[in-house]
Amino acid sequence: MFDDRSPIYQQIADKIKNDILSGALQEGEQVMSTNQYASYYRINPATAAKGFHQLIDEGVLFKKRGIGMFVSPNARETLRGQRRDRFFTEVVDPMVTEARIIGIPLTEVVARIHHAAEGEHQ
Repeated sequence: MFDDRSPIYQQIADKIKNDILSGALQEGEQVMSTNQYASYYRINPATAAKGFHQLIDEGVLFKKRGIGMFVSPNARETLRGQRRDRFFTEVVDPMVTEARIIGIPLTEVVARIHHAAEGEHQ
């Protein structure tokens, strides 16, 4: 499951975020404990805990003392908003800048996006 592109704790946090965005984890649902996660993926519990703490700090998970960790209310919408913002800053803005540099009119870029989207639906 894990690769060498980023720290394991970050990959754990990203996987949980993706599970929330896809609906595999619902708001209010309990998530595996750090020990269960560490045992299942055969990683150090401290590494799993670091990923979980990041999610708690971001407000994606919350902890109920003595019970476990749960997906925060509105976590899905918060994550969607963050991903949308990142999509525009990391994908759309650089694409618009590059199109201007190489002289592609934005109307042509938009037409190409529509064409690609139509191809997806067929």
